[in-house]
Amino acid sequence: MFRLRLLVIATTVALAACSPQQPGGANTSPATTSSVAAASTVAAPAAMTNNPFFQASTLPFQAPPFDKITDADYQPAIEEGMKRQLAEVQQIADNPEPPTFENTYVAMEKSGVMLNRVMMVFGAVTGANTDDALQKVQETEAPKLAAHQDAIYLNDKLFQRVEAVYNQRDTLKLDPESARLVEVVHRNFVHAGAKLSDADKTKLKAMNQEASTLSTAFTNKLLAATKAAAPVFDDKSKLAGLSDAELAAALQAGKDRKEDGKYVLTLQNTTQQPELQDLSDRATRQQLFEASWNRAEQGDANDTRKTIERLAQLRAQEAALLGYPNYAAWKLDDQMAKTPATAMDFMDKLAPAAVARAKREAADIQMQIDKDQKALKQPTFKLQPWDWNYYAEQVRKAKYDLDENQIKPYFELDNVLKNGVFYAANQLYGLTFKERKDIPVYQPDVRVFEVFDKDGKSLALFYCDYFKRDNKGGGAWMDNFVGQSRLLGTKPVIYNVANFAKPAAGQPALLSFDDVITMFHEFGHALHGMFADEQYPTLSGTNTARDFVEFPSQFNEHWATNPNVFANYAKNYQTGAPMPQALVDKMKKAGKFNSGYNMTELVSAALLDMNWHMLGADAPLQDADTFEAAALKKDGVDLGYVPPRYRSSYFQHIWGNGYAAGYYAYLWTEMLADDAFVDFQDNGGLTRANGDRFRAMVLSRGNTEELSKLYKDWRGQDPSIEPMLENRGLKDAAKK
Repeated sequence: MFRLRLLVIATTVALAACSPQQPGGANTSPATTSSVAAASTVAAPAAMTNNPFFQASTLPFQAPPFDKITDADYQPAIEEGMKRQLAEVQQIADNPEPPTFENTYVAMEKSGVMLNRVMMVFGAVTGANTDDALQKVQETEAPKLAAHQDAIYLNDKLFQRVEAVYNQRDTLKLDPESARLVEVVHRNFVHAGAKLSDADKTKLKAMNQEASTLSTAFTNKLLAATKAAAPVFDDKSKLAGLSDAELAAALQAGKDRKEDGKYVLTLQNTTQQPELQDLSDRATRQQLFEASWNRAEQGDANDTRKTIERLAQLRAQEAALLGYPNYAAWKLDDQMAKTPATAMDFMDKLAPAAVARAKREAADIQMQIDKDQKALKQPTFKLQPWDWNYYAEQVRKAKYDLDENQIKPYFELDNVLKNGVFYAANQLYGLTFKERKDIPVYQPDVRVFEVFDKDGKSLALFYCDYFKRDNKGGGAWMDNFVGQSRLLGTKPVIYNVANFAKPAAGQPALLSFDDVITMFHEFGHALHGMFADEQYPTLSGTNTARDFVEFPSQFNEHWATNPNVFANYAKNYQTGAPMPQALVDKMKKAGKFNSGYNMTELVSAALLDMNWHMLGADAPLQDADTFEAAALKKDGVDLGYVPPRYRSSYFQHIWGNGYAAGYYAYLWTEMLADDAFVDFQDNGGLTRANGDRFRAMVLSRGNTEELSKLYKDWRGQDPSIEPMLENRGLKDAAKK
């Protein structure tokens, strides 16, 4: 997943419409970017000269100097950064010279260097290592940043210059990337409301500030709610089924919370929790599931329902003001799908097959429940969502003789990273990696690697922060500390964040295979950022449509199961022995197991997102729970035993991370990724020739061309949904 910055450079789109963080960071001299910042006519306060964000970092790749940055540095740097960028932008707007590509578009690309620098780092630490002081800064600055963004996009003098160049674009003889920049930036201005009347601009500014405040409040409430909801157990017997390592981690979590001697099951961001497949005590499973399901619905200060109800209503009103029937129509206007109808149509091809398969899986699970209860001479019971993972695991063991605990010893985190994730990148693209212990980090668990290109030249820095913490947002994501741009002379500094269970001291970090896939997924985003090779930051790397940006990451997941890659990392952490072929074969046979459930929980979340954002401006304020139940029923995905992957009240993707009306992108890009993998398979699979071609034609191109054309030029045809249906075990599922 991508984490979305609220605002960085002047070409970021209002209402969180653009793709998340640009890749970035470089070995350029500080003079390169400080000379840009010097264009500002605003004199910095004397205190700012000692602020670590005042100048570009002198560390390699301009990496953030975390050894010098304190919580107190962020707010003044954000305020000063906004002041400087507004001065730079106003200078562009007031330029007496006729508008040209150079004095308008290129000048805007050079604006906001200091603000960009601080916001990239601030976004990282508030997402992965926040505290009360940082959350207060977030809440204070969010509406100011929204107002700042509006001050740029709704600046009429500036837009007149933007439009004047846009209207001349066919006569300017621009190179293709520059021509694309003109189109994208102009569209961003119009999309953000640049053509509204002054009265409507005033209304929109107020709405944007309120929406920003609500989104920040949601994120902070959810973090607190997730921590508070983690169930605590005194009685170890209630946790029967968990491994010694899992029990030790739960005990350590209790100690970390001043609950010595107690076991805490910390919650991840999804509805279902990993421990549910192992816990044999049904009451414990129910307790854990309900803690997750109701985490943000406790009627206390951290209850998010009123926040999201108002945010959904506000987004609908904003969209109407901008001339769209609903927020989804506004949001998808510049995406690959283009319209909500196209996205819904696409999901309508998936939902019936997914639900049909999930129902068949449920029947198998119910049979297993009945069998187990009969053997115990106990009355049977009806399958509930807290039972699914536990009994699905029993079915998997029975059908495929496969136990998750058999697999984990072969997936030790460091080995997966170096001999799996990095190895695949080497085989495909020629990359090599060297760990750097001399680069400061924001938390002791974070590691840093220097990335070297196929010619041996230094390409990027890569940070990884894999372990769960109470002050870290849920899920997994990729982002950047510094953005790639030849114009600014910067190279990529990228990080991956996840929420894997941290082992007790002295214990290995053993992963589930889902965790392994997550590592490959997020590193796919990292590759998209590392290979960025654009002139302009607006078009660089991962600054693409939401329903394209997940394509490189989902494509990279395929290499986790490539036989050559798998054999290189799937080794016992104690003996170094490779996974026995019999166990590998069992994994392959079980590969599509539970696919109906997995797809149904994903599709139901995507449909839920779309329903929230297809509300019209005249719709009344919704009751979150009532709306959710009605939406799931309307779309035929209201299976009681298959809850959506995210409930509305903790759906961080859509209320806090820029995926509003965009969660369907995970499904859309699965289609792209599975179709793309067919091309690799048809042309030799894991080869440098395939990797180099994919890098040259897709991964290095950013948003420099219309994305549908970019894909088709590489693939030689439009994407097909058939490989996706086949890979996900859904082909003809609805007919069976």
